[in-house]
Amino acid sequence: MTLKEVKVGHSCKVRRVNGEGALRRRIMDMGITKGVDIYVRKVAPLGDPIEITVRNYELSLRKADAELIEVE
Repeated sequence: MTLKEVKVGHSCKVRRVNGEGALRRRIMDMGITKGVDIYVRKVAPLGDPIEITVRNYELSLRKADAELIEVE
């Protein structure tokens, strides 16, 4: 399952960050690393972007970036 599939109001734990090069590095630099807990706060009406809470701060991710994050 990916972060894109998690419903609003639910939490999950990161299993793996996919992607390559600079894109993967950018996601990890935002604090999204293996084992971290993520809470999905909001999803925009058209599904993009997704607002999450990670490491006690709010972050907005594009739907394409959320698909690269595998969660459990």
